[in-house]
Amino acid sequence: MSDRGLALARSKMQAEGVAPAAIETFTRFYRLLESGETGLVREADVEPLVDLPRHADLDVSEADAQDALARTAIIKLNGGLGTSMGMDRAKSLLTVRDDAPDGGSDDESGALSFLDVIVRQVRAARAATGARLPLVLMNSFRTRDDTLAALAPYGDLAVDGLPVDFLQNREPKLRADTLEPVEWPTDPSLEWCPPGHGDLYPALHASGVVRALLDAGFRYASVSNSDNLGAAPDGAIAAWFAASGAPYAAEMCRKSPADVKGGQLVVRKSDGRIVQRETAQTHPDDVEVSLDPTVHPYFHTNNLWFDLEALAAELDRTGGVLELPLIRNEKTVDPTDASSPAVVQIESAMGAAVAVFEGATAIEVGRERFLPVKTTGDLLLMRSDVYELTADYRLVAQVDAPLVKLSKTYKPIAAFDERFAAGAPSLRGASSLTVEGDWTFGAGVTAEGDAALADAGEPATVPDGATVTADGVRA
Repeated sequence: MSDRGLALARSKMQAEGVAPAAIETFTRFYRLLESGETGLVREADVEPLVDLPRHADLDVSEADAQDALARTAIIKLNGGLGTSMGMDRAKSLLTVRDDAPDGGSDDESGALSFLDVIVRQVRAARAATGARLPLVLMNSFRTRDDTLAALAPYGDLAVDGLPVDFLQNREPKLRADTLEPVEWPTDPSLEWCPPGHGDLYPALHASGVVRALLDAGFRYASVSNSDNLGAAPDGAIAAWFAASGAPYAAEMCRKSPADVKGGQLVVRKSDGRIVQRETAQTHPDDVEVSLDPTVHPYFHTNNLWFDLEALAAELDRTGGVLELPLIRNEKTVDPTDASSPAVVQIESAMGAAVAVFEGATAIEVGRERFLPVKTTGDLLLMRSDVYELTADYRLVAQVDAPLVKLSKTYKPIAAFDERFAAGAPSLRGASSLTVEGDWTFGAGVTAEGDAALADAGEPATVPDGATVTADGVRA
């Protein structure tokens, strides 16, 4: 049965022009899947990763930082559609700020998307250091056209003839009962899924980007998600990584009470190698201890650094098929219809390559390097006065960021924007903001302390200039 499923899946991928390396990667994972491989990393088999070097403690000269950045390329993963927010285009095209940077000029004002901020972070770093700093995006077939159109006004972006993007692969969703490619004539696009960000490796191999960067004189790459504006070009980390001689490094943050998801690095007892354990790879019996910051103090930011020579050698050796652990992701073919057929999506995590590269290492970074936007609550925080946009387009927190929880009413971006049409409330004086039900916020609203709005049972409004406290609205 599964041989038939694999043959059908391979034929479907070949017919759509999927890169051979991606097909072979899918084939490897398929065999693991049919063998019953779960990809789970058990707590009994690992030890915590502790005592990392700290970004804050690095003593790097300006010359060393500039030299390292001069040999560094920036790669951003830009394949996400923001479907969890009801979007059908690249999440990076969402407006994240609507103000001029601190110290900037009036002509820099106006709505800025994630992509705008990323480009301007790179341009600011180029201007400050003289580094060429190419920016290369990994787009998906659904994000490429809109993204390239949004980049068109930035005529100075391309460097030395290098491409500004390369394509992520795609693979068929598999029926959970037969492991054959699912058919969904109502919307055939839902028959496909991205292979997870572990697809970075076969996509890089197929595109030839790593070799092109090496040929252009670059030695290192900084890789991060496009929805994490904290991962700006950083000369100190670049210099530390260059001096380390490591083939690979991961940026890790210390856990806070809000950090209940995300991957972590652990040390495999059998061979002492650092390996990654994603949430989906954690056995239910191990979840509690995996989240315990006294045991596992760090979580993975998904900010990675590569020695391009080591990466090129591994991609050439394996044909782009790195031996990453399987992540089995069970969903329905239509994510919005729980009654649609159950499917399995074969995925992998790019951070899992830490186990592939002997001598891989990690560094502890501050929360300023990890500012992801996964929900509209995160987006509200980023748009608020908790953050200021600096002249080099970094988002700097002015206070400890409060925890924002919005009801499901705000989950679609259109509904969210409608209810905050007058702008985000002031959150600098808030330790948290919890909104239940359906509230539309007026202009000049302030949240204080553990601000909370209970479900009014019908749509309600926070008036202009009001204050939201633990007791509700105060005019």
